[in-house]
Amino acid sequence: MNGRYGRGCRLAAALLTVAACQAGPARAVLHPPGAPGRPSGVLTWAASAERMGAGVAGAQYRMIVHTSVGGSAPRIRFTNAFGDRPLTLDHVYAGLRARGAALRPGGNHALTFGGAHRVTVPAGSVAWSDPLPGRVPAGADLAVSLRTPEAGGPASGHELALQTSYTGLGGDLTAEDGGAHWTRTTGAWWYVDAVAVRPDRPATGAVAALGDSLTDGRQSTADRNRRWPDYLARRLHTAGGAVQGVADEGISGDKLLADSAGDGAGQSILHRLDRDVLSQPGVRTVVLFAGVNDLKAHTGVTAAELIAGYRRLAHRAHAAHLCVVAATISPFKGWPEWDRDAEAVRREVNHYLRTRGEFDAVTDFDRTLRDPHDPERLRPRYDGGDHLHPGDRGMRALADSLDLKRLDCAR
Repeated sequence: MNGRYGRGCRLAAALLTVAACQAGPARAVLHPPGAPGRPSGVLTWAASAERMGAGVAGAQYRMIVHTSVGGSAPRIRFTNAFGDRPLTLDHVYAGLRARGAALRPGGNHALTFGGAHRVTVPAGSVAWSDPLPGRVPAGADLAVSLRTPEAGGPASGHELALQTSYTGLGGDLTAEDGGAHWTRTTGAWWYVDAVAVRPDRPATGAVAALGDSLTDGRQSTADRNRRWPDYLARRLHTAGGAVQGVADEGISGDKLLADSAGDGAGQSILHRLDRDVLSQPGVRTVVLFAGVNDLKAHTGVTAAELIAGYRRLAHRAHAAHLCVVAATISPFKGWPEWDRDAEAVRREVNHYLRTRGEFDAVTDFDRTLRDPHDPERLRPRYDGGDHLHPGDRGMRALADSLDLKRLDCAR
């Protein structure tokens, strides 16, 4: 498994990678690991794509993303996964941020796609940039700037970024190092869903944290990188082991089993596994923390159905030679949709996760977060205030509870 990250892209000619999906966002399927179109390297940042509002022609975005593992030759993936028409991007730049919307002087570099400064991404597809020169350190803010000269219909991005990014209209702002003209802010990431680097040690791998709003970081402090995957990234960097990268592939409102209609959450975790995990470079391990939205949706989901979903995901990940770490479902009594039936299913699923041994490891997030005096509730010091989502201290407790040695296995 340790040599697997470098098998990715085998394209003989153009560096441009446009990974085609099936038509329509609800059936998006990308290349599996090791197939042509999956670049070499390892993820240093990622955020699962969602259907956003309508794209705006001529808009300019400067997105701020936070790296987990350092490396050279960064490449950036742009997504039109939910588009219903081609998306054209030009004037695309990237560089390390200094402060606010400003970049380090002289550090803003033009991105190319197969040598061209303009790329058109088909509907339901993604495009990887050519590698940039230079190095990106771990724990740094990377600013990705782009313009959409031709855009319309549903945009693709990530709604709950918990990170201030910037927008602008008029002129050509993306090449500027300074931030004076980036006067508007956005709390979402637009069109960018992954960054990969060539790690300093070739055997370096990444963890994909796959889940819902508890992984997405809701109730953690914005602009401080305090989601549990962020805390995990800092632990892994300090430990200096073979797994260094962390990709936060959580989407607020997402379910394990069912696609969501009309509430913005979109594809289920099982539905987006290929795009968000199996097609990504260097992913060695999946940490699956999901199920609470299936329980509180009052659709009558049973423990047997959830368990079958866990098994399907593990089978697909194992077939791709990935390790799977399953997390128990944390308590949510006090949330308006909690009831005794949901609690009974939660306990049955957690018992299965703890006892059946069908995963490479199990992390007991329920035990970490629950109140010892009322195990159906979050511990008050970890509660972000709504009795479902942990705050900063709870997020850190989740990351601290993971056994780092179990995040890699021989597959």
